[in-house]
Amino acid sequence: MTPELVVQLARRSFETTLMLAAPLLIASLVIGLIISIFQAVTSINEATLAFAPKIVAVMIAMIIFFPWMMSYMSDFTREIYSFIATMRR
Repeated sequence: MTPELVVQLARRSFETTLMLAAPLLIASLVIGLIISIFQAVTSINEATLAFAPKIVAVMIAMIIFFPWMMSYMSDFTREIYSFIATMRR
């Protein structure tokens, strides 16, 4: 196994991790921003107010994006298995 292959595998793994986490993180970020603006406008300084909407938003994003996430992850897994098969030669 050459260093280039290791770097390529690590890069692809990080890319996959970011792609799978992005929809959930973006949903949480948007809801957090909306709640923060709401708190600033209404002068409500409750730190725990944003937790429940963020959890709900992440769960909804998980339900919406789960088929795509599973497809992406299974493609990545097949790619890794084929990569392992070619390494043995």
